[in-house]
Amino acid sequence: MPPDKTFVSGDTPPGPGRTRHIANDANDARITHAYCEPYPPGHGTAQEARVINKIYDSLASAVADVHDGATIMIGGFGNAGMPSALIDALIEQGARDLTIVNNNAGNGETGLAALLKAGRVRKIICSFPRQTDSQVFDALYRAGKIELELVPQGNLAERIRAAGAGIGGFFTPTGYGTLLAEGKETRVIDGKPYVFELPIHADFALIKALKGDRWGNLVYRKTARNFGPIMATAAKCAIVQVSEVVELGELDPEAVVTPGIFVQRVVAVPPAARA
Repeated sequence: MPPDKTFVSGDTPPGPGRTRHIANDANDARITHAYCEPYPPGHGTAQEARVINKIYDSLASAVADVHDGATIMIGGFGNAGMPSALIDALIEQGARDLTIVNNNAGNGETGLAALLKAGRVRKIICSFPRQTDSQVFDALYRAGKIELELVPQGNLAERIRAAGAGIGGFFTPTGYGTLLAEGKETRVIDGKPYVFELPIHADFALIKALKGDRWGNLVYRKTARNFGPIMATAAKCAIVQVSEVVELGELDPEAVVTPGIFVQRVVAVPPAARA
């Protein structure tokens, strides 16, 4: 788990707006990370601070500190598992010049496509940018208004997983000898050529789960899980929209895919609220 993922009990978390600089993004560039407040506002006393409660009462408060220039991972495989309510809240919040990590580049004009259409995204890192309903991304890319980093799907998943696991990178045969490997280290291992890929870190992850509790433990619904679990580990601040918040102990431990240590914020978005 990354070093500043959670705060030790008794420590005073940094105040809003404070940032630090680390050089560990996919391109080893110097990027700014905002500290993530681990609990919602209102834990005023020492006793309250010791009670783990990651439930936020609104979408707006959950994304309030997303800053301009942030790198944000967004879960979803197409529309499956897309945290559309959180994305809509992010559009309302106003952050811009964002770098987005997602499998796709938006479908139709809702969800991620709406964020692109609002002009908030500077760069997108994805594996499948073009499809029959990716007209928003297509128009932006042809106009030179968005940067694209194309990553093979397996490499994308492994680069995200590597960030969450604290791995400095990995060698893969995928992409060797293609334009995608230009400028990257290569090596022959047991007679087979490989290319070196760096992990992808993020400031925030916006993901969707079926159920969650106040500790941040999550269960997902079938294929809507997709990139959510690994994105939660790779981001400094994982923000999750769930269909239902349940009491502690209601989730079968064997069914929990993402343990609460990787989640900072949970907000309930019942199905009726998304209609």
